This record gives sequence, C-alpha cells and structure tokens, in this order.
Amino acid sequence: MIAPAICVIGSLRQIPVTSIRDLLNAEQSATKIGWRAHGQTWVQIAMSVLSRRNLVQGAVALLTSASVTAHAKQATTLLVTHRAFTRHEPGAFHPERPARMQAIDDALSGPEFTALERREAPLRDDVEEAILRAHTREYFDRVRAAANDAAHLPYAFDSDTVMSAGTWEAALRAVGAGLLAVDAVMDATSSLKNAFCQIRPPGHHAEPARAMGFCFFSNVAIAGLYARARHGARRVAVVDFDVHHGNATQKIFWPDKNLFYGSTHEMPLFPGTGARSETGVGNIFNAPLKAGDGGTIFREAMKTRVLPALDAFQPDLILVSAGFDAHEGDPLAHIRLLEPDFQWITEELMELAARHCRGRIVSMLEGGYELGALGRSTASHVKALMGA
Repeated sequence: MIAPAICVIGSLRQIPVTSIRDLLNAEQSATKIGWRAHGQTWVQIAMSVLSRRNLVQGAVALLTSASVTAHAKQATTLLVTHRAFTRHEPGAFHPERPARMQAIDDALSGPEFTALERREAPLRDDVEEAILRAHTREYFDRVRAAANDAAHLPYAFDSDTVMSAGTWEAALRAVGAGLLAVDAVMDATSSLKNAFCQIRPPGHHAEPARAMGFCFFSNVAIAGLYARARHGARRVAVVDFDVHHGNATQKIFWPDKNLFYGSTHEMPLFPGTGARSETGVGNIFNAPLKAGDGGTIFREAMKTRVLPALDAFQPDLILVSAGFDAHEGDPLAHIRLLEPDFQWITEELMELAARHCRGRIVSMLEGGYELGALGRSTASHVKALMGA
C-alpha cells in the first residue's frame, strides 16, 4: 500500500493523495481553482509529501491499469482456435498439414496481437444440428462411421481427403469455431465486431453429400445457415478469396436469393467450377482469374464484380473464406498476390460491413500451404480486422 498523504488546496479544500492517480485528480481540481501556494505548483507540493518509492509504485500501477483499459477497449477481434487442429493428420507429405497451425501461431504471437480476444474452438451439443443444415444425414453418418472405424484409419474419401484418428474432433471443432464466432459478433452487448477462426480441416469444397479437396464439412456455409437460424440474420454473404473456387459454398447457397456468394479464384484449376456464367438465382458472383494474375487484376475483379454486388445485397452478416493460397509463394496455384492485397480486401470488406451490418465479419481459414506466406498473410488479414 502507498502511504497516505494530504495535499492541501487552500483552506477550504483537501484532497487525499495515496497514488499517482490521486495526483492526477488533484491536478484537475487545482487547475479548476487556479491554486498555487507560496509560489509552488500542485506537483511540487505533492512531491514533498509523497516519497520517491510511493511515486514509482503509483506510476507502475497507473501504467498497468492504463494497459488493461486499452486492451479492453481494443478487444474488437476474436481469435478462435484449438490444439486439436494439429491432430488431423492427412499424411506425411500432404500440403494441408498440421504445421500450418504453428505457422499462424508464430505469426500472431507478436505484441501487436495482444489485443486479440482468444478462445478455444468448442465441441458443441448443437454441432450435429448445425452440420445437417448443409449436409445430408446419410453423408454425416458415413463420415462419423469412418471416424469410429479405428481399424481402418487412416481412411481416404478420395486421394486428397484423408481421415485420421484426430480428424473427427478437428472437423467438429472447426464447425464449432464458426458457430462460436457467429454468436460473438451477433451479440449486441459484446464489444467484438469480427472474428478469425484459425481452423483445419478447411471446408469450402465439402459438398452436401461428398468430402473432397481436403474438406469434410462446409464450415463457412454451416456458419452462415446457423446465423440465420439462431440469430435471425436474414441476408448472409460469403466472400471467398481462396485460389480455388468454393464449389460447396456455391452449391449450398445456389437456390436461395438471401444467401450471397462472391469469389475470386484461379481458373482453370481444381475443382473446375466458378465460371462467371454460374449465377444461381442472381446471388452468385464469380470473378475468375487466370494464371499469373497479380494484385492489380485481383483488386479490379473485386472492385468491379464482387464488391458492388455485395454492397447492393446489403448483408446482415459477412463471412469470409480466407484462403491464402493465392499468394505468389504458394505451391498449389499460380496467382501472385502479396500480403498488402489480403490487407486491402479485408479493409474493403470491413468498410461494407460497417455500412450494412454493424461491422459484423466472421473469417474462417481455408487454404494456404507455403508456411511463411501463410503466416505473413494471415497476420496482415488479422491486423486489418483489429483496426475495426
């Protein structure tokens, strides 16, 4: 405890001074009445009654309090992840590998990310119900049966999409991360405006009745349908800048005019969908890029095709399929984006979210397979989100 002292202000006013914070209060009071005593300022008088140790202790306490207050004010972005995501093991030489999580952990470990609110991706009681909004019962049961058949793990649904002993938990937590993030940003009493879900396996290729392209459940589509069912979000949008087209998100959203899907992606490339002519019921907006295209063409495609349509759609929530495999260093494709391009599109989406849906954005990790580029690109994306 700091020893109490008294700073006398005139003969009519006394202010107890026990800390640096009290000195600041004393300054405000003294300033209001223009107080000086025998030519001394309030600081000089205070210094005479507080020891040096008192002042140092008080300064440390004040700075610590200020730091906590600043953190609380800046906690507008939620980061959701879990160690279980490292236990999905599709194979020793598979590009969608556990090391992706460590690369992002390292990238988001710096002091500029201390203001993130960090939560673990949950296993939720309502996860099956949420999955069944996007996938068939037969498919869900088939994936669960494969997970429970330990004698035949790892099990390959196709040459790219392999289930290991840790896959089922990881896949359920990946869905749970999206549900948690939607709950957080849709909560009107929360300071959280947006969220990034650092998850695997990814999801935007998992069709209603088919695992493919490293994906088991369509994470972002499930989150969007949950937002509508649980929170009454009538118009839900997904913007996808992964280098591969999100065939499953498009397929799930296709027949519903109140669900929006906009995508930039390399074409031709896996999975072969995503032509401009694929428009659903006027709610699908594809902007295919060709091999070798860079940031200028990517930004033009977003500005002329996807973003104006999203603005006109007036979403109640924006979800992002955040794939960073369009980076020029990624080995699985041929688009040449850099970190500033991911920052730019994030800021553009934030501007639209601020205009239409109180800043509500939930971003979910999709691709990105060169570890250095993945870490740097994710950091640029999350840092932009934190600017809300």
